[in-house]
Amino acid sequence: QVQLVESGGGLVQAGGSLRLSCVVSGRALRMFVMGWFRQAPGKEREFVAAISGSGANTYYSDSVKGRFTVSRDIAKNTVYLQTNSLKPEDTAVYYCATGGSMAVRDDVDEYDYWGQGTQVTVSS
Repeated sequence: QVQLVESGGGLVQAGGSLRLSCVVSGRALRMFVMGWFRQAPGKEREFVAAISGSGANTYYSDSVKGRFTVSRDIAKNTVYLQTNSLKPEDTAVYYCATGGSMAVRDDVDEYDYWGQGTQVTVSS
């Protein structure tokens, strides 16, 4: 059984940082892509970042490129999203997900297991 548990969200002022974590059980990170998505109230879930199964490739949405960094710790089977220079428009519930391929993907439908989400709120 695959389970993903996110943590690390919270309330932060604009310009601040948070590190989100996603602990994965039941699936080896080196075999599958891991992605981060977010969903703001009234909006569709959108892609944020992904890291390939090999760990060699990362991919970011234009809105977070240069501010967010995705990484992983194989020994802990954990994926991280370091968020810097946060803006009020980054406010959303952030989800981690794992997909069935090794290559980076930005489509929600390419991911088959999801965590419960962690709230990130950025005040202006």
